[in-house]
Parts: sequence; structure tokens; C-alpha cells
Amino acid sequence: MKSLDIKDYQHFLKPYQNCTLCPRQCNVDRLAGAAGWCRSDAGFNIASICIHQGEEPVIGGEAGICNVFFDHCNLQCVFCQNDQISNNQLKHATRYNSLKAVVDDIIKCLDQGCKSVGFVSPTHYVPHVKMIVAALNELGRNPTIVYNTNAYDCVETLRRLEDLVDVYLPDLKYMDAALANRYSRAKDYPEVAALAIREMYRQKGSSLITNEADVALRGILVRHLVLPGQVENSLAVLRFLAEEISTSIHISLMSQYAPTRAVQHYAGLNRSITQQEYQQVLAAFDTLGFRNGFIQELESGGSYNPDFDREHPFEGR
Repeated sequence: MKSLDIKDYQHFLKPYQNCTLCPRQCNVDRLAGAAGWCRSDAGFNIASICIHQGEEPVIGGEAGICNVFFDHCNLQCVFCQNDQISNNQLKHATRYNSLKAVVDDIIKCLDQGCKSVGFVSPTHYVPHVKMIVAALNELGRNPTIVYNTNAYDCVETLRRLEDLVDVYLPDLKYMDAALANRYSRAKDYPEVAALAIREMYRQKGSSLITNEADVALRGILVRHLVLPGQVENSLAVLRFLAEEISTSIHISLMSQYAPTRAVQHYAGLNRSITQQEYQQVLAAFDTLGFRNGFIQELESGGSYNPDFDREHPFEGR
């Protein structure tokens, strides 16, 4: 097996010198140890590499997807189910100190049957994503690459990923600027995410191409988490996708919202969504003419919440 010398891949890290990877545009030198809005340097800040069955069967199939969970985040959603690792106030949760260690764990997952590698919350670590994929390819491994993002992405960064990412898996959280500011500290989220989704659509179109096992090989699948008391926001998300993207696009309407300890004192967020709220969103999906989608059982709330203190965060979930 080819040796993975980090020196051979050091050039991938150059964008960290003046970091403008995400819309926060911090312009800090992360290679020198400076930390911008996401409080992240240029280390291997990966909290977990594990096999994940995922919420949509088309993403992982029976074998699951090998997900690489980066820590910290360029959004700080108060209701985040991955708060153990995404909270920028916490220390980095990395378990890895070398490219070889990262790639070795990914290969273990691939050897267990995974055909895809997903990078979760990757926006502020795009140089590492490129480095890891290049190293895998050097070793003769060419898995389907899934970019699992909150959609708070710069178009320029996405353009640089066009030949690398096979499947875009963005969340489209808000079309309400006040809501985005209140819950994720990003009042420009609607306009930024709209541009990002348009760019992903430009690259991949509306088709979600799958293999014989019905696992995605290329395309885009937009996720939307329905929040309690915010049906109008969900309807606005669907209208945007229908009117400005395509009714042929694949959408995952998630009912899995479950209040965490962090939102106990947030009025409206400290409960699950109701059947009536979810049905309103599903009805709009049909009325607007969407043809491709995934839905969840309302009882799924909480069943997808991971525990990153465990070696396998989703075991038993």
C-alpha cells in the first residue's frame, strides 16, 4: 500500500492561510493557529468516522455510508442534534492526528461494504475534504463522495468542488431571515443558501442517479427539517424549490426534530412537531407538484440523535 506522507498533501491546506471558505469571510490564517468564527484551526478536527445507515435509504443503502463528522460549524443552530461536536464553544473533539489514521478508518468502512463516503459539516474543512479524497484515490479507492452540508456555503467554494463531489446532500433550513438569525445566528442564510442550492443544481441537475442497489451515485437531495411552530417557513422553502429550482428535485421532508437540553428555555422549540404541522407540509409538497421525495414517521423524533462519546455514535439508534 502506498505510504501517505502528509508532506505530499500539504498544498491542499493553503486556503486556510486566508480563510474565506464560508460566507463568514473571516480572512484569518488558520495555518498559523488563528481561529475565525468557527473557532477552527487547520488540524484534523474529525470527531467520528463511522458507518451510518442515514435517514434516506438512497444515500447509504443496506450497507450504510461511511460518514466523516467534522467538528465545530459555521452555523450555530440552537437545536442541533450534533451539539456535542458542532458547538464552537467546546474544545475540538478530534480523534485523529494524521492523514493515514483518517484514511485507514475510512477504508475499514469501505471494506465492510460501504460504497459512499459522506463528509458532514464540511464547509469549513473543504481543504481537508480534498486532501482525504485525493489520498483515497491514490490508494485506488474511488467511493461516491457525498457533501452533507447546511447549505451556508459560498458559491465559489462549491465551484471548486464540481469535479470532486458526486452527490450534494444540503439542508435547506430557512427562507425566513429573522428565524435564521434567531436560531442559527445567520440572518443572510436564506439568500446565501438559495445561491448555494442554485449552484449545486447547476452542477448536478434534478436527476438523482442510482446504481442497481438504488444507492445514489450522482445528483442532489435537499433535506428540510420541519420545526415546531414554523410551518410557514417550511412552506416558503418548498415554494422556493418549486419556483426557482425544479419540482423534479429530490426532497427529504424530515419530521425527526426532537428538543435537546439546549432548547429547554426556547419558547416553541421545546416540543416535537405535531401531526397537523407535518401534514400541512406534506400537502404543500403535493400541491406544488413535487414528484420525488422521502418522508418520515412522526414518531422518528429523537431516534436519529447520536452520542459522539461512543465509538459508534448511532449504534442502537
